[in-house]
Amino acid sequence: MRKVRIGIDVGGTFTHAVALDAETLEVLGRSKVPTTHRASEGVAKGIIDSLTKLLAGAGIKPQDVTFIAHSTTQATNALLEGDVAPVGILCLGATSNNWIARASTKLGRIRLAPEKYLLTYYKFLDKNDAGDKAKLEEALKALVEMGAKAIAVTQAFSVDDPGPELAALEVARSMGLLATSGAEVSQLYGLKVRTRTAVINAAMLPKMIESADMTEKSVRGAGIKAPVMIMRSDGGVMDIDAMRKRPILTMLSGPAAGVAAAMMFLRISDGIFLEVGGTSTDISAISNGKAQIRSGEVGEHKVYMRTLDVRTVGVAGGSMPRIDATRIVDVGPRSAHIAGVGYVSFSEHLLNPTIKTIRPKPDDPDDYMVIAEGDSDPSMCLTPTCASNLLGLVPEGDCARGDREKISLAFETLSKRLNQPSEKLAEEMLKLAADKCIPVVKQLIKDHKLDPDLVTLVGGGGGAAAIVPFVAKQMNMPHSLASYADVISAIGVALALIRETVERQVVNPTNEDILKIREEAQAAVQKMGADPASIEIHVEIDSRTNVIRATAFGATSMTESKDARKALSDSEKTELIAQSMRTKPELVKLTAETKFFQIYTAPWTQSHFGGLINNKMQAVRVMDTAGSIRLQIQNGVVSATTSDLAEASISTIAEEHSVWGDAGKVIPDIMILAGPKIIDLSGLLSVEHVNTLAKAELNELPRNTPVVVLGKLG
Repeated sequence: MRKVRIGIDVGGTFTHAVALDAETLEVLGRSKVPTTHRASEGVAKGIIDSLTKLLAGAGIKPQDVTFIAHSTTQATNALLEGDVAPVGILCLGATSNNWIARASTKLGRIRLAPEKYLLTYYKFLDKNDAGDKAKLEEALKALVEMGAKAIAVTQAFSVDDPGPELAALEVARSMGLLATSGAEVSQLYGLKVRTRTAVINAAMLPKMIESADMTEKSVRGAGIKAPVMIMRSDGGVMDIDAMRKRPILTMLSGPAAGVAAAMMFLRISDGIFLEVGGTSTDISAISNGKAQIRSGEVGEHKVYMRTLDVRTVGVAGGSMPRIDATRIVDVGPRSAHIAGVGYVSFSEHLLNPTIKTIRPKPDDPDDYMVIAEGDSDPSMCLTPTCASNLLGLVPEGDCARGDREKISLAFETLSKRLNQPSEKLAEEMLKLAADKCIPVVKQLIKDHKLDPDLVTLVGGGGGAAAIVPFVAKQMNMPHSLASYADVISAIGVALALIRETVERQVVNPTNEDILKIREEAQAAVQKMGADPASIEIHVEIDSRTNVIRATAFGATSMTESKDARKALSDSEKTELIAQSMRTKPELVKLTAETKFFQIYTAPWTQSHFGGLINNKMQAVRVMDTAGSIRLQIQNGVVSATTSDLAEASISTIAEEHSVWGDAGKVIPDIMILAGPKIIDLSGLLSVEHVNTLAKAELNELPRNTPVVVLGKLG
């Protein structure tokens, strides 16, 4: 029996579904249907329609499906449109100082988007009465009578003692109310932010649970028994039961899907991922094979949730140019799709093009350029996709590849209108589009402290070829375009790992504190169905906020991957590594090797002040058995050892390469290659913490298993 993974990506315009062979990652089938924003069932209808079409079109048997997941715009749309339930806030506290609690928990109207608000109602109850069911029921009934459709229970210091909150939560649910609590959504201190997070989460419960129930029922009706997973905003997936408790985690899960594909399908170790649609481009950063994360915000209010740092630019493959009498003055933000016209690239008939200008929407300027066939109404426009085709930047077989003959004819017509050569106009169009993306790319590199020399620009989405090659050319950076670019987000959903993050605030954490939080994160993903052998855990400590954060991720089943790509020869590997290091192949050395990885090094010199100061460095690259570079380090050390002796290697690297700064001793970032895993021990404050976590990870291996310890030097 073959094993099939299905991913469904809900986009703004279309819902894409894709089926992958779980072993070879071969694309077995795909489908596309319009996203059903306005259907009574919401986007769930489009999810089911795309799934039904996929199963039928690819001839997939329901029993072959071992994994099914989908992203959703439901949570994001609900917030943007104000389509949320009014929430009753039940605050538990001491009556003697209830004014302090009220100041942090009586939130009133919460602004979600321009002219869109979340209504809240408020009731205070002495926490000593939390054990009195009658008083709890009375308070909850009062909130419902005020107009509440969902309940958020909150209490100061519930992080330390969640008992009263949980008792109130149990009573609320026994009354048939949809409810959540502060301690259920976050374990961080900060009563106001924790309460706000719980309230927003509660406001989404009615709509999201209805959608989840409908989706699960339809999947089961199709005969699929695999657990239904939902994409999270941090790039992982969670099971449907977890989503029913914390739907807030699905916000922005659409952009997260593309980033998951960049990591899992394209195997990008360090790069900027640009997912280019027709109207906008989502830009995100990947470092050491991990998507970069930031704290979440709703309506400019901080909430306790982690989201991928995805930044959206209002330019893409279908953006419309604006013109005056002599030049193209801008590109976007209005797109052909929004204006109701097609791309010249994909037009069926174009013999006598006429240039016109329109006002696509009532509040738009009236200088957006469109093309009509003779004297007929405008039906198409030139776009960055067309410009990229004209300049030969769209590869053969790419979904953005258009009709060069029609594109040339349209640009010749514009050339006569503006009295400029066609190629110059195409370049100007792409430069205007690129100029909107480049500052965002540079800022992401700066904010996440990426090494520009290691960064590759990676394009996904149907419009990738329209934007990414020219941006890379302008920035003098390497780039690549994803295969199956138009369904790359659906592929990301299909390959996403189960993920959970546990956070605690602990001053001067002990080794026991760190291990406890690590174990909690591991247990959470195991409970959702992650295979224990696949689970990886990254623990980091923020010394400014005293937050310990453990992020665990794992696959639902340990299917041995059989990469369908042709195996690389030793010389091909060396050539690929040399290109990555930007050095000569003869300088590249295979320094260490395990069953799953090869570790290459090469010397290089970093010069300062025109060569007056030269620092000798050692570049390190880690390649997996499929020939993908999984880790890039500009200056590092390599120690081949065993699981029993790894602790000594870590201590030696830390002792020899630590530096002293204003905050005291700073140890190198440590990583361990153990079996098929890259164990990331960066972000810790002391070698004792590193060794504690290393021991916990390596204890699972047989004695004297070969491992490689890497140190990333500043």
